[in-house]
Formats: sequence, structure tokens, C-alpha cells
Amino acid sequence: MQTHGDLIEECRRGSRRAQFRLYELYSRAMFNTAYRITGNREEAEDMLQEAFTDCFTKIGSYRSESTFGAWLKTIVINRCISRLRRKEADLVLTDDFSMHETPEEAPQEEALPDASVIARAVEKLPDGYRMVFSLYLLEGYDHTEIAQILGISESTSKTQYSRAKEKLKNILAEMKSYG
Repeated sequence: MQTHGDLIEECRRGSRRAQFRLYELYSRAMFNTAYRITGNREEAEDMLQEAFTDCFTKIGSYRSESTFGAWLKTIVINRCISRLRRKEADLVLTDDFSMHETPEEAPQEEALPDASVIARAVEKLPDGYRMVFSLYLLEGYDHTEIAQILGISESTSKTQYSRAKEKLKNILAEMKSYG
């Protein structure tokens, strides 16, 4: 079921009012997606604007097989990935499976940091790690999908995610010790 079918049709006919309404409905969620991938507010804002420009330019190609939000999110993610690639993202390509073998640790009775601390720590991840981490954990893509999106192997996606988690733990530990 298409929630905003009428607005989409108006956009196809070039209605600025309908474009603005779709922007109002989706911009916050799409900004959050862009921000989680880029880790930079200004870049996320740029990606958001470019994604909506692409969206309204290509809206004639939108088919309702998926939701409009999913289609738009794909545009946002692809924009962010392209930007990070242009910046020569530090995406370490490796098939090192040893990173997935984690020793069993005794559970600790430690309070988790609040969401704002975690968000700041995620921002400090290298671009490649942050991209895979965000796509997997925050956007809900599986490693097969991430591999297709980024043009890497599934094992590389898993390795990047594993390394991102380890790096995030280290960043959080540093923040705590300086906190």
C-alpha cells in the first residue's frame, strides 16, 4: 500500500508543494541515515539535499514495489557511499576471519553509556567501519546486502563490522577514562 501515492503523483507532475511536503515528511529520517553513515553533520546535510534533488529528478522511475521511504533511503545511502568513496574512505579490504573469533568473556555488571556518548563514539570510527556498522546495526541491512551495496565480499563486510565493534569498545573505554 502506497501511503503517499497522491503526493508522489503530484511530484511527477512537477508540483513544488508536493515536493516540499514529501521533504517535510522524510527529511528528518533521511538526515539521520546520512548522518550515521557520514558521521558529519554538514556532509549529512549536503547528502540530504543531493538525495532529494536526485529523488525529484528520478521520481518518474519510482515503482511502488517498495515503499517510497525505502526507495528514498537507498538514494541517500548510495549518495553517502559515493561521497565517502570520493574521499577515499579507509575501507580496509580483508578476508581475515580471525577477527570473528572472540574469546568468551565473563558478563560484567557495568552501566552502559547513554545514547549520546555512543553516538559521539560512532562518529569517531573510520569511514569504512562506520559505514558497515551503520548499514548493519542501525539501518538493518544484512551482510549480503551490504556487500552488494559497497561492492565488497560478504566476509569483508563481516570483518569490517567486527572491527568496528572492537574499535567502538576502545573508543568508549577511552571516553570513559577521560570522562
